[in-house]
Amino acid sequence: QVQVVESGGGLVQAGGSLSLSCATSGLTFTNYVMVWFRQAPGKEREFVGAISRSASVTNYADSVKGRFTISRDNAKNTVHLQMNSLKPEDTALYYCAADPKISRYVTSQSENEYNYWGQGTQVTVSS
Repeated sequence: QVQVVESGGGLVQAGGSLSLSCATSGLTFTNYVMVWFRQAPGKEREFVGAISRSASVTNYADSVKGRFTISRDNAKNTVHLQMNSLKPEDTALYYCAADPKISRYVTSQSENEYNYWGQGTQVTVSS
């Protein structure tokens, strides 16, 4: 049984930092592109960042580029999202998801391509 579990969310002041983690089990982690999405109240879920199987390719939404960094630890089946210079508009429920890919050097920003999702972790940034 595949499990995807996010952790690390919380309340932080604007300008602060948080580090999210996503632990997986029940899948061959190195076969999967990993992604972070987020959903703010009353809004649609949106892409945040993705990392390829090899970790050599990363993509970010324009709104977080330069502030957020996605990384993966293939030995621990875990993906991380380091969030710096947080803004109130970063407040959302953050989801991790996994998508199997043949290529080790591609990612995807399409929500529909991701098979396995976690339950999300809440990030709240106060002004």
